Amino acid sequence: MKKFKLRSKEWFDNPDDPGLTALYLERYLNYGLKREDLQSGKPIIGIAQSGSDLSPCNRHFQALSKTIKDGIREAGGVPMEFPTHPIQETGKRPTAALDRNLSYLSLVEVLYGYPIDGVILTTGCDKTTPAALMAAATVNIPSIVLSGGPMLDGNYKGKKAGSGTIIWEARKLHAKGEIDYDEFMDMAAASAPSIGHCNTMGTASSMNSIAEALGMSLPGGAIIPAPYKERTDISFKTGKRIVEMVFENLTPSKIMTKEAFENAVYVSSAIGASSNCPPHLTAIARHMGVDFNLDQWEKLGHSIPLLANCQPAGEHLMEGFFKAGGIPAIMKELIKDKKLNIKALTVTGKTIEENLNMKIDVNRDVIKSYENPLSHNAGFIVMKSNFFSSAVMKTSVISSEFRERYLSNKDSLNIFEVKAVVFEGPEDYHTRINDDNLKIDENSILIIRGCGPVGYPGSAEVVNMQPPDKLLKKGINTLPTLGDGRQSGTSESPSILNVSPESAVGGDLLIIKTGDKIKIDLNDSRIDLLVSNEEIKKRKENTKLPILENQTPWQEISRKMVGQLETGSCLETETVFLDITNTKGIPRHSH
Repeated sequence: MKKFKLRSKEWFDNPDDPGLTALYLERYLNYGLKREDLQSGKPIIGIAQSGSDLSPCNRHFQALSKTIKDGIREAGGVPMEFPTHPIQETGKRPTAALDRNLSYLSLVEVLYGYPIDGVILTTGCDKTTPAALMAAATVNIPSIVLSGGPMLDGNYKGKKAGSGTIIWEARKLHAKGEIDYDEFMDMAAASAPSIGHCNTMGTASSMNSIAEALGMSLPGGAIIPAPYKERTDISFKTGKRIVEMVFENLTPSKIMTKEAFENAVYVSSAIGASSNCPPHLTAIARHMGVDFNLDQWEKLGHSIPLLANCQPAGEHLMEGFFKAGGIPAIMKELIKDKKLNIKALTVTGKTIEENLNMKIDVNRDVIKSYENPLSHNAGFIVMKSNFFSSAVMKTSVISSEFRERYLSNKDSLNIFEVKAVVFEGPEDYHTRINDDNLKIDENSILIIRGCGPVGYPGSAEVVNMQPPDKLLKKGINTLPTLGDGRQSGTSESPSILNVSPESAVGGDLLIIKTGDKIKIDLNDSRIDLLVSNEEIKKRKENTKLPILENQTPWQEISRKMVGQLETGSCLETETVFLDITNTKGIPRHSH
């Protein structure tokens, strides 16, 4: 391999400055490293350790790190493991989304400020993947994603029990009085049978699949279940491969191109990916310097059929999806219809086309063919409105019940009108959803505000609101819902999400009142408030911004700097920081 000057050499082997070289070198020798490890041309490989007791979805990386290090050493590298900011979707209040940008910032500082030549990004739980890829994009040193993999398939009373999805089901059963508290907890526990992240096609599996579609992880690595021996094998191979990538100077900017982001949208649509993927992918693209906006999700992806028969849009879970062929099988199906940029480069040093030159035995019950999909036109719709600039709707989870009730009028297919019922955040929703005075019926739309990146803060997964108990008992399981927050990727609700601009920054969601008529037109991707322009103007003049209380310093900092979901909910710094390793050079000395 062609050798070049390693970045770490500026710290550990600079004969022109022996004093500072000695300072940087000596303390790294106190735990077993040798001088020749640091001064013989071996690349320093960072392992961004996302596992901890606070992050159970990623915790098994603590055990996998030995295998990763073995792979690095075999290829001639020197491993250096360091912790990343913990992000656990089911553990962090007010929302793990608040910490995605904080984890990104922290990782940028580590990768740029320490003697690291390449990095393995350990990912799993929802926000760990975008935070890692955002940082890799900004710093632009050789980087590779290693997913920790999903849990084994859960089972409850003979049926598949999927993460999150079974909890939304249990909520409805509990509201109907069909199960008690203890059975509710038993159902939830059944969906977590092993180490690993969500075993549904929620945000965790979706974002790790996107990493593979982007070309940032080894082929087939996204969905290997965490306990499988193949997960150990790919951890070792990833350790070896990152060392080779350093010598090849194969950086994220050569992989995460516009074509790669297009591939990510194609794959996302085909697998029924989480509704959280659009803002995360937008954020990664922005930090990579790639022009890729929200509208691309509908332009490129809406016509893609649903190929993965996986919860919440289908039946199966991730263990079955892996056995059926996983992401490589999905990508090969997309290639058949020329819906993939096959010349896009990947972390293997080869193209998508070269990586997929292999035979895959596909289980067609789990992974459908392009000619016989689970459903057609399964990608996201990007909605426009007279009271917001954008929102997204995940069409792959539109149930037959929802379609029959709202989208099947012969005179106005995919068009319906509903009455608004407005809630000021999730606390208000939970307090009043069963209030008979609201007169909620099947012709209502549940609207929630105050839940965006500034308002919550961080943007909360609360838009998938279930109907009041009285409707659930009548068999009405889903109402239209809309809000300026997000919803769990494990939810099967076809909510209208990520309304931008949010109410907390003066978005016109503030002017909606309970009782207003709302028209939803999926044919034209529009939602409109059916009141006069004069009334809209009058309401705007009389709206007041909500008073927000910060509970921590980071909440205050984030609220001052964060942008809207339609642009990735990124920190809007005064300067754009792109490819800082090459544009900013080596940081100044510490002494």
